Amino acid sequence: MADNQGLLELSAEQRDELDNWALSRSLPAGDVFRARIILALADGLTYREIESKLGASAPTVSKWKGRFEQHGIEGLQGQHQGSKPRRATPALQARVIRRAQQKPSDGSTHWSCRKLSEQLGVSKSTVQRILAQANLKPHRLDRYMASNDPEFEHKAADVIGLYLNPPQHAAVFCVDEKTAIQALDRLDPVLPLSPGRAERHGFEYYRHGTLSLYAALNVKTGIVEGKTARRHTSAEFVGFLTKLVGKAKWAREIHIVLDNLSAHKTAAVEQFLAEHPKVQFHFTPTYSSWLNQVEIWFAKIERDVIARGVFTSVSDLRRKLMKYIRAYAERARPIRWTYTDVRKRIHAKRITGTAH
Repeated sequence: MADNQGLLELSAEQRDELDNWALSRSLPAGDVFRARIILALADGLTYREIESKLGASAPTVSKWKGRFEQHGIEGLQGQHQGSKPRRATPALQARVIRRAQQKPSDGSTHWSCRKLSEQLGVSKSTVQRILAQANLKPHRLDRYMASNDPEFEHKAADVIGLYLNPPQHAAVFCVDEKTAIQALDRLDPVLPLSPGRAERHGFEYYRHGTLSLYAALNVKTGIVEGKTARRHTSAEFVGFLTKLVGKAKWAREIHIVLDNLSAHKTAAVEQFLAEHPKVQFHFTPTYSSWLNQVEIWFAKIERDVIARGVFTSVSDLRRKLMKYIRAYAERARPIRWTYTDVRKRIHAKRITGTAH
Protein backbone atom coordinates (compact mmCIF):
# COMPACT_ATOMS: atom_id res chain seq x y z
CA MET A 1 0.00 0.00 0.00
CA ALA A 2 1.27 3.46 -0.85
CA ASP A 3 2.38 5.63 2.00
CA ASN A 4 -0.19 8.32 1.14
CA GLN A 5 -3.27 7.89 -1.04
CA GLY A 6 -3.93 11.55 -1.75
CA LEU A 7 -4.95 14.57 0.29
CA LEU A 8 -8.52 14.69 1.57
CA GLU A 9 -10.38 17.91 0.91
CA LEU A 10 -12.80 19.09 3.59
CA SER A 11 -15.36 21.83 3.43
CA ALA A 12 -15.31 24.42 6.19
CA GLU A 13 -18.51 22.92 7.59
CA GLN A 14 -17.06 19.40 7.59
CA ARG A 15 -13.86 20.53 9.27
CA ASP A 16 -15.75 22.38 12.00
CA GLU A 17 -17.90 19.36 12.72
CA LEU A 18 -14.94 16.97 12.72
CA ASP A 19 -13.03 19.32 15.04
CA ASN A 20 -15.96 19.19 17.44
CA TRP A 21 -15.99 15.40 17.22
CA ALA A 22 -12.26 15.15 17.84
CA LEU A 23 -12.47 17.30 21.00
CA SER A 24 -15.70 15.83 22.33
CA ARG A 25 -15.83 14.10 25.73
CA SER A 26 -19.37 12.85 25.33
CA LEU A 27 -19.29 11.10 21.95
CA PRO A 28 -18.34 7.41 21.72
CA ALA A 29 -14.57 6.90 21.62
CA GLY A 30 -14.81 5.28 18.18
CA ASP A 31 -16.39 8.39 16.65
CA VAL A 32 -13.69 10.60 18.15
CA PHE A 33 -10.96 8.28 16.86
CA ARG A 34 -12.34 8.21 13.30
CA ALA A 35 -12.73 12.00 13.22
CA ARG A 36 -9.04 12.39 14.14
CA ILE A 37 -8.06 10.01 11.31
CA ILE A 38 -9.93 12.09 8.72
CA LEU A 39 -8.51 15.35 10.08
CA ALA A 40 -5.01 13.88 9.95
CA LEU A 41 -5.52 12.88 6.29
CA ALA A 42 -6.86 16.34 5.51
CA ASP A 43 -3.72 17.84 7.10
CA GLY A 44 -1.56 15.83 4.69
CA LEU A 45 -0.20 13.23 7.15
CA THR A 46 0.92 9.92 5.62
CA TYR A 47 -0.46 6.56 6.70
CA ARG A 48 2.78 5.85 8.57
CA GLU A 49 2.60 9.19 10.39
CA ILE A 50 -1.04 8.57 11.32
CA GLU A 51 -0.15 5.11 12.61
CA SER A 52 2.62 6.62 14.74
CA LYS A 53 0.46 9.48 16.02
CA LEU A 54 -2.93 7.78 16.52
CA GLY A 55 -2.05 4.09 16.60
CA ALA A 56 -4.29 3.32 13.60
CA SER A 57 -3.10 0.68 11.14
CA ALA A 58 -2.94 1.42 7.42
CA PRO A 59 -5.98 -0.81 6.60
CA THR A 60 -8.01 1.02 9.23
CA VAL A 61 -7.04 4.43 7.84
CA SER A 62 -7.83 3.26 4.30
CA LYS A 63 -11.22 1.87 5.38
CA TRP A 64 -12.46 5.10 7.00
CA LYS A 65 -10.99 7.26 4.27
CA GLY A 66 -13.01 5.29 1.71
CA ARG A 67 -16.22 5.55 3.74
CA PHE A 68 -15.73 9.30 4.20
CA GLU A 69 -15.17 9.82 0.50
CA GLN A 70 -18.29 7.81 -0.31
CA HIS A 71 -20.74 8.94 2.42
CA GLY A 72 -19.21 11.99 4.05
CA ILE A 73 -19.39 12.40 7.80
CA GLU A 74 -22.31 9.97 8.03
CA GLY A 75 -19.96 7.24 6.83
CA LEU A 76 -17.86 7.61 9.95
CA GLN A 77 -20.63 6.43 12.23
CA GLY A 78 -20.54 2.80 13.30
CA GLN A 79 -22.63 0.56 11.07
CA HIS A 80 -23.10 -2.26 13.58
CA GLN A 81 -26.44 -1.59 15.24
CA GLY A 82 -26.01 -4.34 17.83
CA SER A 83 -28.13 -7.40 18.27
CA LYS A 84 -31.82 -6.96 18.92
CA PRO A 85 -32.79 -7.58 22.55
CA ARG A 86 -34.12 -11.08 22.93
CA ARG A 87 -37.54 -11.22 24.51
CA ALA A 88 -39.40 -14.27 25.58
CA THR A 89 -42.75 -14.54 23.84
CA PRO A 90 -45.90 -14.59 25.97
CA ALA A 91 -46.34 -18.25 25.07
CA LEU A 92 -42.84 -19.10 26.34
CA GLN A 93 -43.38 -17.07 29.50
CA ALA A 94 -46.62 -18.91 30.22
CA ARG A 95 -44.91 -22.24 29.53
CA VAL A 96 -42.04 -21.52 31.95
CA ILE A 97 -44.36 -20.21 34.67
CA ARG A 98 -46.75 -23.14 34.37
CA ARG A 99 -43.92 -25.70 34.53
CA ALA A 100 -42.27 -23.94 37.48
CA GLN A 101 -45.48 -24.34 39.46
CA GLN A 102 -45.51 -28.10 38.87
CA LYS A 103 -43.31 -30.73 40.51
CA PRO A 104 -40.27 -32.04 38.58
CA SER A 105 -40.71 -35.51 37.09
CA ASP A 106 -37.37 -36.78 38.44
CA GLY A 107 -38.66 -37.03 42.01
CA SER A 108 -36.98 -33.88 43.33
CA THR A 109 -39.08 -31.43 45.33
CA HIS A 110 -38.49 -28.22 43.36
CA TRP A 111 -36.92 -26.72 40.25
CA SER A 112 -33.62 -24.96 39.86
CA CYS A 113 -33.20 -22.52 36.96
CA ARG A 114 -30.66 -24.82 35.31
CA LYS A 115 -32.88 -27.90 35.63
CA LEU A 116 -35.90 -26.00 34.32
CA SER A 117 -33.94 -24.64 31.36
CA GLU A 118 -32.80 -28.14 30.41
CA GLN A 119 -36.36 -29.43 30.71
CA LEU A 120 -37.82 -26.72 28.46
CA GLY A 121 -34.90 -26.30 26.06
CA VAL A 122 -34.34 -22.59 26.74
CA SER A 123 -31.38 -20.74 28.19
CA LYS A 124 -30.88 -20.49 31.94
CA SER A 125 -30.79 -16.69 31.77
CA THR A 126 -34.18 -16.66 30.02
CA VAL A 127 -35.67 -18.82 32.75
CA GLN A 128 -34.17 -16.59 35.45
CA ARG A 129 -35.56 -13.47 33.77
CA ILE A 130 -39.07 -14.93 33.37
CA LEU A 131 -39.22 -16.19 36.96
CA ALA A 132 -37.96 -12.85 38.29
CA GLN A 133 -40.60 -10.93 36.33
CA ALA A 134 -43.31 -13.26 37.65
CA ASN A 135 -41.85 -13.10 41.20
CA LEU A 136 -41.65 -16.89 41.33
CA LYS A 137 -39.00 -18.37 43.62
CA PRO A 138 -38.99 -22.19 43.43
CA HIS A 139 -35.92 -22.36 45.70
CA ARG A 140 -37.73 -20.61 48.57
CA LEU A 141 -39.95 -22.30 51.13
CA ASP A 142 -42.08 -20.54 53.76
CA ARG A 143 -43.73 -22.44 56.56
CA TYR A 144 -46.95 -21.49 58.32
CA MET A 145 -49.17 -22.68 61.14
CA ALA A 146 -52.88 -22.02 60.95
CA SER A 147 -54.69 -21.65 64.24
CA ASN A 148 -57.55 -24.09 64.78
CA ASP A 149 -58.87 -22.18 67.78
CA PRO A 150 -62.62 -21.55 67.34
CA GLU A 151 -62.26 -18.43 69.52
CA PHE A 152 -59.25 -17.12 67.63
CA GLU A 153 -60.66 -13.68 66.83
CA HIS A 154 -61.97 -13.08 70.34
CA LYS A 155 -58.70 -14.07 72.02
CA ALA A 156 -56.55 -12.20 69.51
CA ALA A 157 -58.62 -9.05 69.88
CA ASP A 158 -58.31 -9.30 73.67
CA VAL A 159 -54.51 -9.49 73.48
CA ILE A 160 -54.19 -6.76 70.87
CA GLY A 161 -56.46 -4.53 72.92
CA LEU A 162 -54.01 -4.78 75.83
CA TYR A 163 -51.21 -3.63 73.52
CA LEU A 164 -53.06 -0.76 71.87
CA ASN A 165 -55.22 0.47 74.75
CA PRO A 166 -54.07 -0.94 78.10
CA PRO A 167 -56.21 -0.22 81.21
CA GLN A 168 -55.21 2.72 83.36
CA HIS A 169 -53.10 2.00 86.46
CA ALA A 170 -52.43 -1.52 85.13
CA ALA A 171 -49.27 -3.43 84.28
CA VAL A 172 -49.22 -5.58 81.15
CA PHE A 173 -46.58 -8.31 80.82
CA CYS A 174 -45.91 -10.79 78.03
CA VAL A 175 -44.63 -13.98 79.64
CA ASP A 176 -43.11 -17.15 78.20
CA GLU A 177 -40.33 -19.68 78.69
CA LYS A 178 -37.40 -20.53 76.46
CA THR A 179 -36.72 -24.11 77.43
CA ALA A 180 -33.76 -26.44 77.01
CA ILE A 181 -31.15 -23.80 76.17
CA GLN A 182 -27.97 -25.80 75.68
CA ALA A 183 -24.70 -24.82 77.33
CA LEU A 184 -22.45 -25.76 74.41
CA ASP A 185 -18.67 -25.52 74.75
CA ARG A 186 -16.47 -25.76 71.64
CA LEU A 187 -13.70 -28.36 71.78
CA ASP A 188 -11.56 -26.38 69.33
CA PRO A 189 -10.54 -22.75 69.83
CA VAL A 190 -12.67 -20.05 68.21
CA LEU A 191 -10.82 -18.38 65.33
CA PRO A 192 -11.58 -14.65 65.55
CA LEU A 193 -12.91 -12.38 62.85
CA SER A 194 -10.22 -11.04 60.54
CA PRO A 195 -10.18 -9.11 57.23
CA GLY A 196 -11.64 -11.32 54.52
CA ARG A 197 -12.57 -14.12 56.93
CA ALA A 198 -15.57 -14.64 59.18
CA GLU A 199 -15.34 -15.82 62.77
CA ARG A 200 -15.00 -19.61 62.78
CA HIS A 201 -16.16 -22.19 65.30
CA GLY A 202 -15.03 -25.78 65.42
CA PHE A 203 -17.59 -28.39 64.49
CA GLU A 204 -17.23 -30.49 67.63
CA TYR A 205 -18.72 -29.36 70.93
CA TYR A 206 -19.31 -30.53 74.47
CA ARG A 207 -22.78 -30.24 76.00
CA HIS A 208 -22.62 -29.27 79.67
CA GLY A 209 -26.37 -29.32 80.21
CA THR A 210 -29.48 -27.23 79.63
CA LEU A 211 -31.24 -24.31 81.23
CA SER A 212 -34.71 -22.78 80.95
CA LEU A 213 -35.24 -19.03 80.81
CA TYR A 214 -38.44 -17.40 82.07
CA ALA A 215 -39.01 -13.91 80.71
CA ALA A 216 -41.65 -11.21 81.17
CA LEU A 217 -41.64 -8.23 78.84
CA ASN A 218 -43.23 -5.05 80.18
CA VAL A 219 -45.37 -3.83 77.29
CA LYS A 220 -45.18 -0.19 78.40
CA THR A 221 -41.40 0.06 78.87
CA GLY A 222 -39.97 -2.86 76.90
CA ILE A 223 -37.90 -3.91 79.95
CA VAL A 224 -37.59 -7.66 80.45
CA GLU A 225 -37.61 -9.46 83.79
CA GLY A 226 -35.80 -12.78 83.61
CA LYS A 227 -35.18 -15.88 85.67
CA THR A 228 -33.29 -19.07 84.85
CA ALA A 229 -34.15 -22.53 86.12
CA ARG A 230 -32.61 -25.97 85.80
CA ARG A 231 -36.00 -27.55 85.27
CA HIS A 232 -39.11 -26.33 83.55
CA THR A 233 -41.85 -26.98 86.10
CA SER A 234 -45.10 -25.46 87.32
CA ALA A 235 -43.44 -24.60 90.64
CA GLU A 236 -40.70 -22.62 88.87
CA PHE A 237 -43.33 -20.82 86.84
CA VAL A 238 -45.33 -19.87 89.95
CA GLY A 239 -42.14 -18.67 91.61
CA PHE A 240 -41.42 -16.45 88.63
CA LEU A 241 -44.95 -15.02 88.70
CA THR A 242 -44.62 -14.29 92.41
CA LYS A 243 -41.42 -12.36 91.77
CA LEU A 244 -43.12 -10.48 88.92
CA VAL A 245 -46.10 -9.47 91.08
CA GLY A 246 -43.72 -8.24 93.76
CA LYS A 247 -42.13 -5.83 91.27
CA ALA A 248 -45.49 -4.48 90.16
CA LYS A 249 -47.05 -3.67 93.55
CA TRP A 250 -47.99 -0.22 92.30
CA ALA A 251 -50.41 -1.66 89.71
CA ARG A 252 -54.10 -2.02 90.48
CA GLU A 253 -54.33 -4.75 87.84
CA ILE A 254 -51.69 -7.04 86.38
CA HIS A 255 -52.47 -8.48 82.97
CA ILE A 256 -50.30 -11.34 81.74
CA VAL A 257 -50.27 -12.53 78.12
CA LEU A 258 -49.13 -16.14 77.79
CA ASP A 259 -49.66 -19.25 75.69
CA ASN A 260 -51.60 -22.44 76.34
CA LEU A 261 -48.76 -24.53 77.76
CA SER A 262 -49.97 -27.13 80.25
CA ALA A 263 -47.60 -25.76 82.92
CA HIS A 264 -49.63 -22.53 82.81
CA LYS A 265 -52.86 -24.26 83.82
CA THR A 266 -51.90 -26.49 86.75
CA ALA A 267 -53.50 -26.58 90.19
CA ALA A 268 -50.53 -24.60 91.58
CA VAL A 269 -51.15 -21.86 89.03
CA GLU A 270 -54.87 -21.83 89.81
CA GLN A 271 -54.04 -21.43 93.50
CA PHE A 272 -51.67 -18.56 92.70
CA LEU A 273 -54.44 -16.76 90.79
CA ALA A 274 -56.85 -17.28 93.67
CA GLU A 275 -54.32 -15.72 96.06
CA HIS A 276 -53.65 -12.79 93.71
CA PRO A 277 -57.03 -11.58 92.43
CA LYS A 278 -55.55 -8.56 90.66
CA VAL A 279 -53.62 -10.88 88.30
CA GLN A 280 -55.46 -11.79 85.10
CA PHE A 281 -54.27 -14.25 82.44
CA HIS A 282 -54.88 -13.64 78.74
CA PHE A 283 -54.17 -16.75 76.69
CA THR A 284 -53.18 -16.40 73.04
CA PRO A 285 -55.07 -18.58 70.54
CA THR A 286 -53.58 -22.00 69.79
CA TYR A 287 -50.59 -21.93 67.41
CA SER A 288 -50.44 -18.13 67.69
CA SER A 289 -47.31 -17.47 69.70
CA TRP A 290 -46.55 -14.59 67.31
CA LEU A 291 -49.18 -12.60 69.26
CA ASN A 292 -46.94 -12.67 72.32
CA GLN A 293 -44.47 -9.78 72.21
CA VAL A 294 -41.90 -11.58 74.31
CA GLU A 295 -41.31 -13.93 71.35
CA ILE A 296 -39.77 -10.97 69.52
CA TRP A 297 -37.38 -10.48 72.41
CA PHE A 298 -36.57 -14.22 72.53
CA ALA A 299 -35.51 -13.97 68.88
CA LYS A 300 -33.15 -11.13 69.85
CA ILE A 301 -31.46 -13.00 72.70
CA GLU A 302 -31.16 -16.07 70.48
CA ARG A 303 -29.27 -14.04 67.86
CA ASP A 304 -27.22 -11.96 70.28
CA VAL A 305 -26.22 -14.52 72.92
CA ILE A 306 -27.26 -18.11 72.37
CA ALA A 307 -26.74 -19.02 68.70
CA ARG A 308 -22.99 -18.23 68.62
CA GLY A 309 -22.32 -18.46 72.33
CA VAL A 310 -19.58 -20.58 73.87
CA PHE A 311 -20.46 -21.65 77.42
CA THR A 312 -18.01 -23.43 79.70
CA SER A 313 -20.77 -24.55 82.08
CA VAL A 314 -24.45 -24.16 82.88
CA SER A 315 -23.46 -21.48 85.38
CA ASP A 316 -21.60 -19.64 82.63
CA LEU A 317 -24.70 -19.82 80.44
CA ARG A 318 -26.85 -18.43 83.28
CA ARG A 319 -24.39 -15.62 83.94
CA LYS A 320 -24.28 -14.54 80.29
CA LEU A 321 -28.05 -14.65 79.90
CA MET A 322 -28.62 -12.48 82.95
CA LYS A 323 -25.85 -10.09 81.95
CA TYR A 324 -27.60 -9.55 78.63
CA ILE A 325 -30.95 -8.98 80.35
CA ARG A 326 -29.45 -6.36 82.67
CA ALA A 327 -27.75 -4.57 79.78
CA TYR A 328 -30.90 -4.71 77.67
CA ALA A 329 -32.87 -2.97 80.44
CA GLU A 330 -30.67 0.11 80.02
CA ARG A 331 -31.63 0.58 76.38
CA ALA A 332 -35.06 -1.09 76.30
CA ARG A 333 -37.87 0.52 74.35
CA PRO A 334 -41.47 -0.62 73.93
CA ILE A 335 -42.25 -2.70 70.90
CA ARG A 336 -44.21 -0.81 68.28
CA TRP A 337 -47.31 -2.89 67.75
CA THR A 338 -49.77 -1.91 65.00
CA TYR A 339 -53.03 -3.25 63.69
CA THR A 340 -54.05 -1.80 60.36
CA ASP A 341 -57.84 -1.91 60.44
CA VAL A 342 -59.84 -3.09 63.44
CA ARG A 343 -62.99 -3.30 61.30
CA LYS A 344 -61.57 -6.22 59.35
CA ARG A 345 -61.16 -9.79 60.44
CA ILE A 346 -57.97 -10.47 62.40
CA HIS A 347 -55.34 -12.23 60.31
CA ALA A 348 -51.66 -12.77 61.01
CA LYS A 349 -50.61 -10.78 57.94
CA ARG A 350 -52.40 -7.68 59.22
CA ILE A 351 -50.72 -7.67 62.61
CA THR A 352 -47.06 -6.74 62.84
CA GLY A 353 -44.67 -6.32 65.72
CA THR A 354 -41.43 -4.46 65.21
CA ALA A 355 -38.62 -4.49 67.74
CA HIS A 356 -36.51 -1.36 68.27
